[in-house]
Amino acid sequence: MNMNAKTKIAGLIMIAGFLLASMALPALAGGDHGKPGQKDIVETAVAAGNFTTLAKALEAAGLIETLKSAGPFTVFAPTDEAFTKLPAGTLEGLLNDPAKLKSILLYHVVSGKVMAENVMKLKSAKTVEGSSVKISVQGGKALINDANVIRADVMASNGVIHVIDSVILPH
Repeated sequence: MNMNAKTKIAGLIMIAGFLLASMALPALAGGDHGKPGQKDIVETAVAAGNFTTLAKALEAAGLIETLKSAGPFTVFAPTDEAFTKLPAGTLEGLLNDPAKLKSILLYHVVSGKVMAENVMKLKSAKTVEGSSVKISVQGGKALINDANVIRADVMASNGVIHVIDSVILPH
């Protein structure tokens, strides 16, 4: 089987998984705070249904297993809509440059489990990529660089997800 066919099959399997997992979204709302059986960061994002582009990018960058590991991690997760704000062709270019994509995705990850209450007390946080993100609060809302945190404290077995409305880029 050639790589193109394998890619298409993997994509179809991923889409089917997203559709099935999206039925679990109501279970996310309560947040189990690390209880046994809780989904990891990748499974939690997939189950939410609005992170298909992020999941595709994580796979292309070879980061799925990393974010399924013990962690803990804090992930500033851009939604599918956030990825549409990138200039035309940017996402496609990144998907074809796994090293650069990996660097950008790791810029969205902080080691440790940092809850929103603690994030809002910080001015910056060092990312797994090595650079720091700027953290600010405006009108009672947290911003990571210029991205708004639109949902905080989505719990996973190996950390926490804070949903953001833009893709953030290292400086």
